[in-house]
Amino acid sequence: MESAEIARRFLRFFEERGHTAVPSASLVAEDPTLLLVPAGMVPFKPYFLGQQKPPYRRATSVQKCVRTPDIEEVGKTTRHATFFQMLGNFSFGDYFKEQAIPLAWELLTKPESEGGFGFPEDRLWVTVYQDDDEAYDLWHEKVGVPAERIQRRGLEDNYWHMGVPGPGGPCSEIYYDRGPEYGRDGGPVADENRYLEVWNNVFMQFQLSAVRSKVDFDVAGELPARSVDTGMGLERMAAILQGVDNIYEIDTTYKILDRAAELTKTRYGRDERADVSLRVIADHVRTGVMLVADGVLPSNEGRGYVLRRILRRAIRNLRLLGAGEERYMHELTAVTIDVMGEQYPELKADAPQIHGVIDAEEASFLGTLRTGTAIFDVAVEETKRKGAGTLAGEQAFQLHDTYGFPIDLTLEMASEQGLQVDEEGFRRLMKEQRDRAKADAAAKKTGNADISVFGQILEKTGRVEFLGYDQVTAEAEVIGLLVGGAPVPAAGAGTEVEVVLGRTPFYAEGGGQLADQGVIRTDGAEVEIMDVQSPVSGVVVHRGKVRAGEIRVGDSAQAEIDVERRRAISRSHTATHLVHRGFRNALGETAAQAGSENSPGRFRFDFTAAGAVAPSMLRDVEDEVNAILINDLTVNAFHTSQAEARAMGALALFGEKYGETVRIVEVGDYSRELCGGTHVSSSGQLGLVKVLGEASIGAGVRRVEALVGLDAFRFLARESLLVAQLSEQLKARREELPERIEGIVTRLRTAEKELDGLRSAQVLASAGEIAAGARDLHGVSVVTHSAPDGTSPDDLRKLALDVRGRLPGDRAAVVVVAGVPADRPVVVAAVNEPGRDRGLKAGRLVGVAAKALGGGGGGKDDVAQGGGVRPEAVGDALGAVEQAIEQTLV
Repeated sequence: MESAEIARRFLRFFEERGHTAVPSASLVAEDPTLLLVPAGMVPFKPYFLGQQKPPYRRATSVQKCVRTPDIEEVGKTTRHATFFQMLGNFSFGDYFKEQAIPLAWELLTKPESEGGFGFPEDRLWVTVYQDDDEAYDLWHEKVGVPAERIQRRGLEDNYWHMGVPGPGGPCSEIYYDRGPEYGRDGGPVADENRYLEVWNNVFMQFQLSAVRSKVDFDVAGELPARSVDTGMGLERMAAILQGVDNIYEIDTTYKILDRAAELTKTRYGRDERADVSLRVIADHVRTGVMLVADGVLPSNEGRGYVLRRILRRAIRNLRLLGAGEERYMHELTAVTIDVMGEQYPELKADAPQIHGVIDAEEASFLGTLRTGTAIFDVAVEETKRKGAGTLAGEQAFQLHDTYGFPIDLTLEMASEQGLQVDEEGFRRLMKEQRDRAKADAAAKKTGNADISVFGQILEKTGRVEFLGYDQVTAEAEVIGLLVGGAPVPAAGAGTEVEVVLGRTPFYAEGGGQLADQGVIRTDGAEVEIMDVQSPVSGVVVHRGKVRAGEIRVGDSAQAEIDVERRRAISRSHTATHLVHRGFRNALGETAAQAGSENSPGRFRFDFTAAGAVAPSMLRDVEDEVNAILINDLTVNAFHTSQAEARAMGALALFGEKYGETVRIVEVGDYSRELCGGTHVSSSGQLGLVKVLGEASIGAGVRRVEALVGLDAFRFLARESLLVAQLSEQLKARREELPERIEGIVTRLRTAEKELDGLRSAQVLASAGEIAAGARDLHGVSVVTHSAPDGTSPDDLRKLALDVRGRLPGDRAAVVVVAGVPADRPVVVAAVNEPGRDRGLKAGRLVGVAAKALGGGGGGKDDVAQGGGVRPEAVGDALGAVEQAIEQTLV
């Protein structure tokens, strides 16, 4: 029975029984907690949670799914796959176990000639959750499954949830016995290779909150209505019904695998290592096609990274089978579209777009592989020569940072060589890199494109000529366009695009200087440029949005920068050089630059220092720099050799890489640095530099922030106005203000302490009255109390313990106190020992209350504290706690 027929038969069976057939949702999950849809029930999650009213009470679907946690196992086993299709029938508060179980049995055992799957009844086994007597009785008494073929299992096997907060509940699974040649007797608990799961019936009863693992989660409460979610893996069913050993040999997947074997002149089944690669290729190509068809594009983050990783694993495994520089992904994509097109006709309609994305990613990655693999091989040889078993984190970082080699690929290739990778060292270097740049620097540098794409542009057209030192506008040719990281021939209005010109006046972010902004115009288009990067040396990439018309590769263009922004940034950059020199003069040559950022009217400068810089020294540096501005020194830039630059004492910028010829920027005889940035022509053009302050940003590194030019003047004008207003209000001269304000603050703090003491005493004095109002709930003394606003968290805790202490010690008691100390609510629960013996836990009760408050919390069983963000929900939180107590005691 072909896969498409299995799907049709499943849907038809349930449609005939009142279910609405729902088309598969996109793999791109609408659920914000998920990147991709990992289970058949995900599109129906709002219905299970009661967040939306379902348009039907019964539904059935064949849902596309992608899971990647076990991606490294794909191919190594014949069980794991990243893409699969889940057949399911769903009940939203309609029927429950009493109907779901017989329906599943009927479809499985009904003869094929009558629309069923024709499974022999004596080959089917059933498992139920360990405490689910209802399901056990239905299987045994209503369906007639012998007791010896029904097995009870625990949370690990027979309780289902999505791994994130959401619906969940016990499940009952149906297994098919493939026979003694596949393993030992004893049912699913003994051997899941022989006894193959074919259908999982999940009985949705509970809303799960914190989900820490498969078996460790919190149950927030009952779902609005008991529902059913069932799942039957289409690929696994196809393997059984087609009489093959595993999911890689079914009608759809095997055609992809077979074509990969043909292209690489490999034969499946002869060599285990080759078989692993063929299975990876078959699975990953199919997954990649389905993701691209649903609008996912390769990128370096989120679901785009999932796609990129999957496609690149497929491409690399083709190379392992001898593909070399041949590009086979187009052919394999075509096979995939053909075999999956019967179920998903949109694949054939969208074939050109799917091919375009995957072909571009293959071309990009082959370039990365050529360089990265060679570097990797050298690193492996060096590691083995030293007798080490671990590839250094520095080498893994170099592969990733310089050659675009994904760490996942490095880990996998190292494992194949019998080596480990110093992942901790790699992660540390990655963090250090992020700390030196803005949080989004890596993404800004390459956008969503692989670095080799730009390398190909460089190879084809040569280095981009930068004209920005002397020009603010320039004519140029459009030599490259990228959308979503992929090369395109044209881009229309509204498209976010990356533009590469043959020459440009735009400065690409680098050396601490922010990028220029501006506009690129052609005869038919206008592109607003918001960012400019140089992902590889010699290529300048203009990132922006097409505001009108259509821009095409080969167009003649007029590039024009935002002149005022450039001038403001240039002032900041020159000011940074002066402040650098000033701190070196004040602190010594050990005050080395450790980063900078020059933005319009403002700059920051990071430098090494053993400790904080005294305010007096900050003033001295500021005075020294402003004296240079008054002297109006000439700013001069010229090129020379590295050796000559060092001989002249020029300072090198942190993190920059230099060639044999370097550019030096001088400010008179005061400052001399290697720099590729833009600057003013004389120091007097800066106008004024105002140092705002300094602070630590890490061990041994300080950061100074300052304003320059008109921004500095405006800041001082605001400060002067503020001081004048304070002088008027306090009736004090300017020089008297610090002492006067200090006295006022001291008196205020003393008054606040006295008020806090009075408030605390008042709150605690009410403990006896509160305890006297305890209610009896099934033999438990229960106190829920909303304290006055402003009650501190410490006083709330004291009050809860005091009230608990006033209740009879030999009687179970629970005290829950909530209040709003400032703008956020806090809740404290206290349970005595008899109460804990009754199953009441302070930590759980606080969790219930905190959820109602929009937050979280926890603690010990006797005392716990939590909070949230919804002060208006304090009453609801206390009510939720009372309900939880009631549920626990009943």
